[in-house]
Amino acid sequence: MSFQFQRIDHIQLAAPKTVKISIAFFLRIYWGLKRLKKPDTLKKNGGVWFATGNIQIHIGIEEPFLPAKKAHPAFEINNLEGLKGHLAKNNIPFIEDDKLPGANRIYLFDPFGNRIEVLEWVSA
Repeated sequence: MSFQFQRIDHIQLAAPKTVKISIAFFLRIYWGLKRLKKPDTLKKNGGVWFATGNIQIHIGIEEPFLPAKKAHPAFEINNLEGLKGHLAKNNIPFIEDDKLPGANRIYLFDPFGNRIEVLEWVSA
């Protein structure tokens, strides 16, 4: 092939028009992501962008809105136990899952009901 995929540039999740306060609180306060400035040419579309390290999460407005209950992004992290403690301390529910061999993982839902997976690979 004459082309090659390099990396995922960003993940976009959908949200209703009420996005700004709820998602900003969830991603900035609870997850520590920083808000990014959207290019002027895209501001009219609504939504907000966030980042941590080299990961960007874009929240796009979708009307009518239906949360993604099955399709989801999955984030690999270090110290899943630390995240679980942080989520519990902030009363953010999560579901533990042990069905993927070699991984500790949880599922949680953003303020709009979109499913998010977070996992930590266990060294053999």
